[in-house]
Amino acid sequence: MNLAQAKLSGVCVGAILALTTSTGLANPLPSVDVDFPEINPPQIALGQLLFFDPILSGNESVSCATCHHPRFNTADGLSLGVGDGGVGLGTERVIDAANPPEKRIPRNAPALFNLGAAEFVSFFHDGRLEVDKTRTSGIRTPLGGEMESGFATLLSAQTMFPVLSAAEMAGHFSENDVSKAVRQGVLTGPGGAWDILAKRIEDIPEYRARFDPIIGADDPIHFTDISDAIAAFVDFEWRATNSPFDLHLRFDQPLEAMAEAGKQLFYGEAGCASCHSGLFQTDHDFHAIAMPQIGPGKAAGFERHQRDEGRMRVTGDPADAYAFRTPSLRNVAHTSPYGHSGAYGTLEGVVRHHLDPIASLNAYLESAAVLPVAMGEGDFAVMRDPDEVAKIAAANALESIDLNETEIAEIIAFLNALTDPQSLKGALGIPSSVPSGLPLDQ
Repeated sequence: MNLAQAKLSGVCVGAILALTTSTGLANPLPSVDVDFPEINPPQIALGQLLFFDPILSGNESVSCATCHHPRFNTADGLSLGVGDGGVGLGTERVIDAANPPEKRIPRNAPALFNLGAAEFVSFFHDGRLEVDKTRTSGIRTPLGGEMESGFATLLSAQTMFPVLSAAEMAGHFSENDVSKAVRQGVLTGPGGAWDILAKRIEDIPEYRARFDPIIGADDPIHFTDISDAIAAFVDFEWRATNSPFDLHLRFDQPLEAMAEAGKQLFYGEAGCASCHSGLFQTDHDFHAIAMPQIGPGKAAGFERHQRDEGRMRVTGDPADAYAFRTPSLRNVAHTSPYGHSGAYGTLEGVVRHHLDPIASLNAYLESAAVLPVAMGEGDFAVMRDPDEVAKIAAANALESIDLNETEIAEIIAFLNALTDPQSLKGALGIPSSVPSGLPLDQ
C-alpha cells in the first residue's frame, strides 16, 4: 500500500467528529478529538527505510524494527528483549554465541501506536524524556545540553536513545566506531556517535537523494534529520483510531454485549478509567501499582542492586518510587507482555494483578514472564529477595477491588474492543529492501 492509499483507507483520521458524552458513569467516555501532525509523504517514505535499516546500529545488525516489529505488533513479544548480540526475531531471538550481549535490555519494549499524537508529552516507562516548556528546546532529557536541541518533535527525540544504548543498538565497548564514541561520552559534534551515524547515511547515494527535497541538497545530513524522518514514519504508520470503540464513540455503533458490559465497568465501578483515561486510555501520569520487577532494571552503572525505582530516578522524589507511566491501552490485546518489565505474558494475568496488586506481587510466578532466552540468575533476583519485594509493595498506591469471573471476562472483552485491525498491519508495511543493502528483519 502506498501513502495515498493508506490515507484514503482511513488510517489517517482527524478530529472531525463531535464529542461523545455519557451518563451514569463514574468517569466520562473520552472525546474523539485527536491532534496528529501534518503528514509529509517523502519524509514518511524515507523514515520507513531508516526504521527497518540496520545501518543505524553500531554493528549494522540491529534496526529499530528488531525490537518494534510489525510481526509482533510494534514490539518484540518478549518480557525483556535482546538487542545487540542477538540473532533472530521476537520470541525466536537467541544469543549470538560469537558476540553475546553484555547485558539484558532492562525494560519491556513498548508498542508504538498513536505516539505522534500531541497528547503524548513524555516517553519511556519513567518519562525521562518529556516536554518542558521552560527550556529553549521545549524538551527535557537526562542527557541535557546539545542532546535536547534540533528535534522537530518529542517523538523524534525519543529515537536518539536506542542508538546510544550498548544493549540495544550501539554494541559492546570498542567493537565499532559508534560504541567507542558512546563509551567515551562523545555523543554530539564532530566524531560523535550521532555524527558517525549521519555520515553513514550521507555516504549512501539513495539516502542522500531522498533527503535533498526534505532538508535541501546543500545541507549536510544531521542525526536530527534522521530521527525526524523516523518519527514521521512511526506517527503515520501506526495510528490506531478505528477500533470498535472508536466507531462506538463516533457513530454510536453498539459494542458487543460483553464489551459493552466491560465498558460500563471500565468507566464505572471498576475505576479503570481513573488512570486509563482519554481517547487512548492513558492519563500520561505515573503510578506505583506493585508491578513485579524482573531483569536488571534501570539502575545506574555504579549501583550494585537491580531494583528499578521508576519515576523516582527522574524526579528524585521518594513519593515517585516504583511509579511507572500509565500505558495506552490501544491494541492492548495484541501487545503482550505487560508491565514496565514485561512481568505478565497474558492480558488476563495483568488484569488480575490490578484487582489486588500486593497479593499478586507476593504470589508472582516466574513462569508468567516471556523469557525464552536466559541470561543468568539475575532475571528474577529482585523477586527472590523478600526485602526488595516488600519495598515494591510498600509503594503501592492502587486499591484492591473485588470482581467476579464474569466481570473480569467483560473487562477483557472491552479491552479487545480497543483493537484497530488496520493499525496492526501498518499503513506501509515492511520495505522489500533498504538503501544500505543490509538484510532486513522480516
